[in-house]
Amino acid sequence: MKITTFLTFQDRAEEAVTLYTSIFKRSKIVSKTYYGDGGPMPKGTVMSIVFELEGQTFYALNGGSSFTFTHGISLFVSCETQAEIDALWAELTAGGKEVACGWLVDRFGVSWQIVPAMMMDLLNDKDAGRAKRAFGAMMGMMKLDIAALKAAADGA
Repeated sequence: MKITTFLTFQDRAEEAVTLYTSIFKRSKIVSKTYYGDGGPMPKGTVMSIVFELEGQTFYALNGGSSFTFTHGISLFVSCETQAEIDALWAELTAGGKEVACGWLVDRFGVSWQIVPAMMMDLLNDKDAGRAKRAFGAMMGMMKLDIAALKAAADGA
């Protein structure tokens, strides 16, 4: 992979990666490195972790207190079923917070978008009315609800 997402945590990279790899299928920790003498964190503290979520490679770093996450970058997860949305939402909002329109911030400060795979089809529907109704429904939701989005698009 030429481009890889690099997540810099203050000091909870290992805890975050453990959570992420436990909730996504086809996920694993590939490698870890540790701080030695003279580093910005105590010797033996995890420095970096290479991990995979659904086959996508990520890097995580414990970088110290000067690092924080913002909503400007989020991890977008395309979900096939409501059950998948519900499960990911429950796991990722535990200790975090719901934002709006399928967005959440996990307990580590990382922003996520948990979105039905069919959402873009609804928003790009040739029938502008359907698209507008689906968009309006999405704007009123925290966790996205596939059935409610489809019903709104259909004018129900």
